[in-house]
Amino acid sequence: MTNESTAKSSAATEGLRGVVAAQSSMSKVNGDEGILIYQGFDIHDLAEHSTFEETVFLLWNGRLPKQDELDRLKTELRANYELPAEILVFMKHFPHEAKPMDVLRTCVSTLAFYDPEGTSGTLEGAKQAAIKLTAQFPTIVAAWERIRNGKEPVHPDMDLDIAENFLYMMRGEKPDPSEAKMLDICLILHADHGFNASTFTTRVISGTKADMYGAVTGGIAALAGPLHGGANTEVMKALIEIGSVENAESWLENKLANKEKVMGMGHAVYKTEDPRATWLRRFSEQMGGVTGETKWFEISKKLEDLMKEKKGLNPNVDFYSASTYYMMGIPLDLYTPIFAISRISGWTGHILEQLANNKLIRPRADYIGNWDMKYVPISER
Repeated sequence: MTNESTAKSSAATEGLRGVVAAQSSMSKVNGDEGILIYQGFDIHDLAEHSTFEETVFLLWNGRLPKQDELDRLKTELRANYELPAEILVFMKHFPHEAKPMDVLRTCVSTLAFYDPEGTSGTLEGAKQAAIKLTAQFPTIVAAWERIRNGKEPVHPDMDLDIAENFLYMMRGEKPDPSEAKMLDICLILHADHGFNASTFTTRVISGTKADMYGAVTGGIAALAGPLHGGANTEVMKALIEIGSVENAESWLENKLANKEKVMGMGHAVYKTEDPRATWLRRFSEQMGGVTGETKWFEISKKLEDLMKEKKGLNPNVDFYSASTYYMMGIPLDLYTPIFAISRISGWTGHILEQLANNKLIRPRADYIGNWDMKYVPISER
């Protein structure tokens, strides 16, 4: 094979686009029709009727729970909300400028020290670790938000579900039920999305028989990248820079003229509207009505219309989640950790699925380097 033909072969699968790496029942992304399915259930059906905890059960078990099963899962999750005291002491020694995703990654890796069963290599141990991590992600993120601002962490309320409890621990007061419900739906929408970069990372790591904590730590690192989980933060920075609806068109024209990427627009899979964006557009508009800050939705809608007109691109999940979270009073650098609070359900589901029928993931690479090179002594180079 020549270098040229090898290069063409490599380009055909650049970024592994379209390559099937494994079988999974977790979720189905139909990019042509804008459909997202979790274990057979359309995301719109779940967002309309389900809860995040129920969706967690669905992802882990392939079916919706009966009432006693849901009650048992919620009891197990709530029993694991609290972090080991040593983790909180550890966090108080972190520099306050540390990025929340870096804090989350470090804390999750450290949690492995306190869960010998979860690192034992057994499937049952992995399942228990999944419960602990799903329960403790919100506690870590909320605790760090308070610690870095010189405040004591708020202990979780064992009577609250994950979304409401996160807002409570972050603010120190219980949120409005409608706001908590909105965040709960946001967690459903972000829970899983096929073999995205972070999910595939967790499966590759778990395929080596590494423990749940190691695989999830890798997933966090992948999600932290601005081309993956960090996009909604960049969207909000752009909205703040634009400032008003009147400035939106000139701002966008400048971006396009300089061939700069407009974050939150377009998707690697969806050729039509991202079904998750349908809900988040609605939430952004609703939050504007609640807070009176309607301009963030209005700027977003103007950009959406312009991008459809000029580039034929639709908003993805990140675009309207930015303004929704902003109007909830959530700091910009917590947007990706909130993504992780949701996606831990999908990551752990994929890891459990991988472990149940494990095979080491070991793809080949198309070699595009030189051929037949001969060693030359260093004195003759």
